[in-house]
Amino acid sequence: MTPDSVLPGPTISGPAISGATRVAGVIGDPVRHSLSPALHNAAFAACGLDWVFLAFEVRAGRGADAIAAMRTLGLAGLSVTMPHKADVIAACDDVSADAAALYSVNHVRLVGERVFGDSTDGEGFLRSLAEAEVAVAGCRALVVGAGGAARAVAVALARSGARVTCAARRFEAAEAVAVLTSGAAASLADIDRLVADADLVVNATPVGMGDEAASPIPESALRRDLVVADLVYHPLDTPLLRAAATAGARTVDGLGMLVHQAAIQFEAWTGQAAPVTAMRAGALAELARR
Repeated sequence: MTPDSVLPGPTISGPAISGATRVAGVIGDPVRHSLSPALHNAAFAACGLDWVFLAFEVRAGRGADAIAAMRTLGLAGLSVTMPHKADVIAACDDVSADAAALYSVNHVRLVGERVFGDSTDGEGFLRSLAEAEVAVAGCRALVVGAGGAARAVAVALARSGARVTCAARRFEAAEAVAVLTSGAAASLADIDRLVADADLVVNATPVGMGDEAASPIPESALRRDLVVADLVYHPLDTPLLRAAATAGARTVDGLGMLVHQAAIQFEAWTGQAAPVTAMRAGALAELARR
């Protein structure tokens, strides 16, 4: 076969990858749906950084192995999503005060030869509220759900001066959140009364995600002088947010928290200010493709 007869190889688009390219990624199970690659690769491109961000599907129970691989391969950082947020913390050498209190991390980085774990969900949510010009101090906040994201959001709200009530299907789970926030615990059976007593309602459950048409809050409980935030970002316009808008309430979608928690991670890894606008555009473009 002569050189002229060799078929051309595939065309490779996107940033050039070299031996000097820094690698970061996200671990989860499943993880193929993650928007993190779109967010972070948009940020790297906007800042002209020779970095690439990949998704690694790591089976449940193997989070500590991923941290060991991070050390061996010298990965610049890892975002951590379900189901690894709790088990990864035990593999870290050091963790932030927030991660320790929540017993959950959502990203790790190498500091010298030590792995440092942190949780940026709560601060990311606060930044999304600030972006939407929602005041937190002194407000009565109702957090619906008691999982990892709910705990992070509840703690961040309480630290910022909100009076927090957590409502969950299992009262004991809500009580565990109340301990972290010095707030109140309630059952979802009392949701109408709880919403009536709130200024800010946060859906921290997966209800409304994907094609699900359900809402965790009855439409009849929504009103004009309420702020309603949903941590679900796919779809952006969830059934809860549509009903809240119809009732005249202010709404905050879940993309803001996703972008801002990722922006804090980007800054921790690179030492540069995060290009939030580019990250949001990257996430929106990826959502539009789905």
